[in-house]
Amino acid sequence: MAEHWQAGGFGLYIHWPFCQAKCPYCDFNSHVAAQIDQSRWVSFYLSEIERYSAEVPGRTLSSIYFGGGTPSLMAPETVAAVLDAVRAAWPTANDLEVTLEANPTSVEAGRFRGFRDAGVNRVSMGLQALNDTDLRLLGRLHSAAEGREAFDIARNVFPRVSFDLIYARQHQTPEAWRAELAEALALAADHLSLYQLTIEPGTAFGDRHARGRLPGLVDDDTGAGMYDLTQDMCEAVGLPAYEVSNHAGDMAQSRHNLVYWRGGDYVGIGPGAHGRLTLKGARMATETELSPAAWLKAVETRGSGETLREIIAPEAQAEEYAMMALRLSEGLDRHRYTTMRGRDFDPDALDRLEDLGMIRATPDRITATLDGRRILNTVLAELLAD
Repeated sequence: MAEHWQAGGFGLYIHWPFCQAKCPYCDFNSHVAAQIDQSRWVSFYLSEIERYSAEVPGRTLSSIYFGGGTPSLMAPETVAAVLDAVRAAWPTANDLEVTLEANPTSVEAGRFRGFRDAGVNRVSMGLQALNDTDLRLLGRLHSAAEGREAFDIARNVFPRVSFDLIYARQHQTPEAWRAELAEALALAADHLSLYQLTIEPGTAFGDRHARGRLPGLVDDDTGAGMYDLTQDMCEAVGLPAYEVSNHAGDMAQSRHNLVYWRGGDYVGIGPGAHGRLTLKGARMATETELSPAAWLKAVETRGSGETLREIIAPEAQAEEYAMMALRLSEGLDRHRYTTMRGRDFDPDALDRLEDLGMIRATPDRITATLDGRRILNTVLAELLAD
């Protein structure tokens, strides 16, 4: 039997850890730095690409994703050097997807043609809100007008454009979200990532919330109503949710994220990047140094930025596959799950969840319904209970 990762494909994630400012809701591994020696970063990215390509040579790469941080702060020459090295390291799919995350400031939009010429063919823009008041509350550095202008530039430069919005923001009403989402849909992106605001520990918002200084947060029932509204409006214009928070038209889904959700293999390079690699039949989890300085030092002195490489046990691999695949509207391959875990799901649990309208189960696939995806963690806990 083919190794399980082949059903999901093979991707590469490059983490650029720097931002102009830290957004108060963000719990990603991002840092603000006054000066960045991009030539040094290129050198060490290339070193890691060479190391991984020696471990998994000959695999066809289907996607490359520059995430962060804010990769649009990279020089186009930095991106070009990395992509040249990647193409020399692995064969690439004819329809290789190369995504770069971007903030919609005028300075970064000015680099878009350089990124396109370097080989980027998809940009994912962090618009987050379409009015200046909420952008300020979210700590964003761009205005709503600047965001729209940057999106127009991106749409004329790249064949594929996605953007993110956060909803259930402070003081936001369902009516206000309806109007904002209608405006977003009129912008004619082929892919939207629409996330409910979550308050994460260790963020500035988390600290304010703990001190009772984050007023106007949307309650759970209102947030659930906004989620349902989002599904209905996007479905109506041909952008259904192919994943819990991601909407796209035909053939416009993020191929890179599908590698994750379908349980494919991916190399993670850069500070805090995670990876999954199948080597000699064993699936490995990899992690890297979180600190940019520590990652650079590790690559320079040890020849590797990794801090962890461990085998994922078959049962844990099956659970991870279920947790990722059930986020997708296509659901999971039941035979694949059973082969990984050595047994099927508990039939009583399947019957209970199906009777409640949380899942649909056939002999071949299990999918979460809209109601099930709304409380997916609860559904998964029931399915994966011993």
